[in-house]
Amino acid sequence: MLIEASTLPEVLILTPRRFGDARGWFSETFSARVMAGAGIGIDWVQDNHSFSAVQGTLRGLHYQSHPHAQDKLVRCTRGAILDVAVDFRAGSPRFGQWVSQRLSAENGQQLLVPKGFLHGFVTLSPDVEVQYKCSDFYAPDCDGAVRWDDPGIGIDWGDLPEGGPVLSDKDKGAPLLKDAPRPFRYEGMK
Repeated sequence: MLIEASTLPEVLILTPRRFGDARGWFSETFSARVMAGAGIGIDWVQDNHSFSAVQGTLRGLHYQSHPHAQDKLVRCTRGAILDVAVDFRAGSPRFGQWVSQRLSAENGQQLLVPKGFLHGFVTLSPDVEVQYKCSDFYAPDCDGAVRWDDPGIGIDWGDLPEGGPVLSDKDKGAPLLKDAPRPFRYEGMK
């Protein structure tokens, strides 16, 4: 497995190797041994799986605060998404900066989004399935969001459908970054 830093060094891009033959291919998508060897010691406790029927469905920007903050390891297993992480740590020299990565069933890439980062994605095709590991259990009282189209962040989501993306009510009503609570603090690079 190839593990690379993105332009936000804490956000990692993982590319599992695929071994193919006439039948198709095989890929090891997760290995605790490989992760530990790369200095990533995260205990994953929950796997999530989402389905989005319509191209242009946008989910985010989400976070879960302490004491149930979550690291996420995200992959797209059907279709394609533009996956986005935003530094949400107060005091970070990169606060409000974002990185995006195209994840698809075809490329098999994964994005590791650590605690303290907002996460969201937009579907680039219809009938998209996204699966991700979380390092803590879902806790509704710790659930939060920031507006996906906050001009203070300025994410380039690519070509969105006419009329805008398909959004949940929660995402439509999320606050701007400047008005959101600051539950995470920058503690330097680890």
